[in-house]
Amino acid sequence: MLIKRKSIEAEGNFRSGPKAAAITKNRKIKFAPITLSELDGVRFLHFGTEWVQGAMRLRKPDWLELEYAQQMMAWMLFITEPKQLLQLGLGTGAMTKFCYRQFEQAHVTAVDLNPAVIMICESMFKLPANDERLNVIEMDAQAFVENPDNHDKFDSIQVDLYDATARGPVLDSAEFYQACADCLNDDGILTVNLFGDHPSFAKNIKAMRFVFGSVFCLPKVHDGNVVAIAFKARVKLDFPSLFERAKAIKESTKLPAKSWVDGLKSANEPG
Repeated sequence: MLIKRKSIEAEGNFRSGPKAAAITKNRKIKFAPITLSELDGVRFLHFGTEWVQGAMRLRKPDWLELEYAQQMMAWMLFITEPKQLLQLGLGTGAMTKFCYRQFEQAHVTAVDLNPAVIMICESMFKLPANDERLNVIEMDAQAFVENPDNHDKFDSIQVDLYDATARGPVLDSAEFYQACADCLNDDGILTVNLFGDHPSFAKNIKAMRFVFGSVFCLPKVHDGNVVAIAFKARVKLDFPSLFERAKAIKESTKLPAKSWVDGLKSANEPG
């Protein structure tokens, strides 16, 4: 059982369980204070703690600076021409900006509950203004994925939902992951940023495996981030083809896609 972590956001924004029925639409939402830091040309976002919620290299604002954020793009190994992409949790807008710049044919949607995060992304992390291809929405992620208007719509969803403690996702139930799956098209892929050393990891993996056809994890990076890749349909990985696709991704984006395939291959090895 996941132990509820005490934080400003976790206590103020209880989203599930027996207390959920007591939350009204007029409740006052509490958010942790947003703070910034800079080191060696990189700007970091924090929610009032030392935990990093995102980063941007000042000279390369559209680059995915953090390795876990790069791994969150591993769906690119399987989807070459996405039409609809979704990020749940904006952070510094790194994945949103990358998808918006990289896939000119795609419509990119990002959802975040905290209006201050959206404002900071626009003012300090060079998030573009909404246009015909970009839609950043101030909204609860669970409410978004539960809306039938968003079902069967997205090629890929990237989930990065953390509160001030940054120790585990704030949405982690089978019901949440089922709603995410409902938003994907038949060949859709979900990537999720998890924290491998926290009890929430096993709960999230179990919930994803209950809902999705296939679930794999890439090797741990940073201070414990583990990116899970969940396929709506059951898949059998074709590693020669994946290595070829990884080479093309590296040439076009400079992302270390071969390491993603290496990680998937390691996850599929017996024992």
